[in-house]
Amino acid sequence: MIKATSEHPTILLLPGLLCDASVWTAQAEALRPHAPVLVADFSEHDSLEAMARSALAMVEGPIIAIGHSMGARVAMEMVRLAPERIVKLALIDTGIDSRKDGEEAKRQVLVDLAFDAGMGALADRWLPPMVHADRVEDRALLDPLKEMVSRATPEQHQRQIRALLNRPNLLPRLEGITCPTLVMVGRQDRWSPLAQHEEMAAHIPNAELVVIEDSGHMTLLEQPEQVSAALLRWLGFGDKLVGTHGAAAMER
Repeated sequence: MIKATSEHPTILLLPGLLCDASVWTAQAEALRPHAPVLVADFSEHDSLEAMARSALAMVEGPIIAIGHSMGARVAMEMVRLAPERIVKLALIDTGIDSRKDGEEAKRQVLVDLAFDAGMGALADRWLPPMVHADRVEDRALLDPLKEMVSRATPEQHQRQIRALLNRPNLLPRLEGITCPTLVMVGRQDRWSPLAQHEEMAAHIPNAELVVIEDSGHMTLLEQPEQVSAALLRWLGFGDKLVGTHGAAAMER
């Protein structure tokens, strides 16, 4: 466990469904010169609350919680459990809704696919809609993602799907998030679209919205330099990484 202080909070990176520390490689490298950085592991948990409690237990003291997709939902659960410990919050490519009609059956198809045909088959079905539509044949992007998914197990997938199906509606909680909050999304995110991030930013009192250009849901890997630059600037570490597409567009 790392012991953080109010002057030096720990940055805790929270991965999404079937993701591991590899998705955060670029951001961790950019942030580590400025603060302690840890990456959570949610592979053994089957509820968002259990994930949040395990993340909080990694650090003694204040935390900057940065979550992607499912990990951002975990970050908001951390705020519910220990609001005094979350000094800054970044929510990337995520949502606030509860289970949708018909969602359980759709997700069960993928759970069954993983058990019946393996994690590689799941990756081939699940990953293309997660990236920018123009990059669904980009093997440089998709192959590392498939390798990551293949490192997981059908049982892990089943546990994390259970956690997501039991997620709460977070809209009533947003007004109670008082710490500085960054809401970030890929402009071409087909899974968690821009409109719902605009709604989130409108309801969180101290929120800033950042749009990552030319990116789908997997912004951390699709546009790592834009994401890292936005995080460095928001955290006050300076805009030290500017990619070939330029800095992220600031919309609020």
